[in-house]
Amino acid sequence: MLGRRVAITGMGVIAPCGVGVDAFFDGLCSPAPVGPRTLDDFDPAPWFDNAKAARRADRFSQFAVVAAEEALSQAGELDADPARRGTFIGTGVGGLQTLESQIEVRLERGERRVSPFLVPMMMANAAAATLSMRFGWQGPCENTVTACAAGTHAIGNAARMIADGRCDAVLAGGSEAPFTATAVAGFANMTALSNSGVSRPFDLDRDGFVMAEGAAVLVLEEWDRARARGATIVGEVLGSASTADAHHITAPAPGGTGAINCMRLALDDAGLTADDIVHINAHGTSTDKNDAAEAAAVAKVFGIPGPAITSTKGVTGHALGGAGALEAVAVLLAMRERLIPPTAGHETPDPEIPALDLVVGEPRPWTPGPALSNSFGFGGHNGTLVLGPG
Repeated sequence: MLGRRVAITGMGVIAPCGVGVDAFFDGLCSPAPVGPRTLDDFDPAPWFDNAKAARRADRFSQFAVVAAEEALSQAGELDADPARRGTFIGTGVGGLQTLESQIEVRLERGERRVSPFLVPMMMANAAAATLSMRFGWQGPCENTVTACAAGTHAIGNAARMIADGRCDAVLAGGSEAPFTATAVAGFANMTALSNSGVSRPFDLDRDGFVMAEGAAVLVLEEWDRARARGATIVGEVLGSASTADAHHITAPAPGGTGAINCMRLALDDAGLTADDIVHINAHGTSTDKNDAAEAAAVAKVFGIPGPAITSTKGVTGHALGGAGALEAVAVLLAMRERLIPPTAGHETPDPEIPALDLVVGEPRPWTPGPALSNSFGFGGHNGTLVLGPG
């Protein structure tokens, strides 16, 4: 990435397989559950001053607060000017739960009973705004809404703010709370969801994705400032890229042409070649066309068998706009633990998919090196991060 180096000094996660980065990694290396990945026992109260403050934040904003608090706690005391601290949080659907619940209020009780907090709670930038106000970060406060690529794009966009010299620190990630009756019905009726409730990335018997909720946030800092204050650097954003398939509103381009371009541009941005990449955290949603297109793209860029590849969605399910941020943390934790989590749910190789070096069964020991994290979203959005160890 041209310009200043971008260090990662904090990570925070809230996900059904684990709240907090340590529990999250343990979950990634454990057997996968069956069915939707929801945080059924989540109580936002401990992270807010009072119950009223919690009620005035949509669930996706609540998740972002939890993840950001952990990330900042890990990063330690920052010394950047608040005007040079930015916030960049991606989402796919924003405050959908608030929107649907208030539509029900209007239909059942009338327009005058609709909450005046509907708009500030449902808007897609609400999570970014909440974090900015909560921590007093006065630099750019933005969000990316690029479907399932949003978390990845948000981290890439945030890293460029630091590389370009606009910010010295940025909170970056993604958050999603998509479980409403209408949303689930919509995804089901377009046959995107798994009928079995099992996520099987790249498997012959994959039958759709398993929807999830959750959030992940990173603290990004200018490298030299992070070193100077004695921060523990857990990783580095080496490069990123964003492309569009320009093909179809939901289906990937045949052969993964948009993904191919995205991965190659990300490598160029990082100043690396395909031979430098040791590991790929795949988008790997467990849908027929996505997995086939991504596998073809990886084979085209990296050859066969290529780098060690995993899809953590076998455990996490698919958190839509939060997925890319969760997977970026998964890569960083794989580097920290020197173990690549397996692709849970994968049992039967698909003979129509290239024979990639898919990590299955047990976590695989590795020597950490440059790694990719891929995200591809409805609308033809492609995003790739290149991450390196700290």
